[in-house]
Amino acid sequence: MRLEAERLWVQAEEDLVTANVLLKEERFYAAAFFAHQAAEEALKALHIQRLLAFPRSHDLLFLAERLQAPEDVQEEARLLTPDYTLSRYPDAAGTVPAKLYGKPQATARVKAAERILEWVKAEIYTS
Repeated sequence: MRLEAERLWVQAEEDLVTANVLLKEERFYAAAFFAHQAAEEALKALHIQRLLAFPRSHDLLFLAERLQAPEDVQEEARLLTPDYTLSRYPDAAGTVPAKLYGKPQATARVKAAERILEWVKAEIYTS
């Protein structure tokens, strides 16, 4: 695996662990953000491995489409994409992010990131 892809992949796995810790500790907005981060880093790792370029985007759906990910992976990317800004910025969320996310929302995001990482892992080690 390319070094830059490997580093992104390792960080993606770490950020997924962090998302799960935050979910357990009921820091739901932060769990959503780290779920997005984990998925983004994983998709970028595969992008580098396959397409030999580092994409400058936080749009997970765009990244998944460029990688020709299956529809279920694209759906997970669609769910997570807004969390890059909504989980951090009150002006983007229209409210305090800490109030916007509850356990069901955060759990859905962590599960979505887990599914994206599962797909990327299967793909990246066969590239």
